[in-house]
Amino acid sequence: MRLRDTRVMAWLHMMRVSDKMAKLSNEHIRCLGMTGAQFDVLAQLSTHEGISQQALSEKLFVTKGNVCGLIGRMEQHDLVKRRPDPNDKRANLLFLTDKGRALAEKVMPEQERFLAQQMSALTPEEEATLRRLLRQLDRSLPDRPVYADPID
Repeated sequence: MRLRDTRVMAWLHMMRVSDKMAKLSNEHIRCLGMTGAQFDVLAQLSTHEGISQQALSEKLFVTKGNVCGLIGRMEQHDLVKRRPDPNDKRANLLFLTDKGRALAEKVMPEQERFLAQQMSALTPEEEATLRRLLRQLDRSLPDRPVYADPID
């Protein structure tokens, strides 16, 4: 069966491009000497230093357990430190160490340049249109899936 709905075809193109960009991005991050998850933690803590592990897990769309292990490994490399939350004895707040901050200041601009280069096939006007259209589509979608009745 051949697809006929152009909206579905547009979605497939969007997914193909997204998948390709994610693979290229992750490979570039590996060339910088880190994993995508480590880069995401550095990026988040660069702008949201002092957040809890729970808040970080929500921003990264991963479980609290995954964040706990990731933070533990990054702590061993002296990139991140945990401090007890003075308002909640069960929680830790996360901060970059000097070494972590220096690494973030090095790799984040390199990754930004890399991603900008990947987007350079678009003119500034096309890129602005793409952002506008993606923002419009994003706003139209529900935050949670709306399930249809199962097919019998």
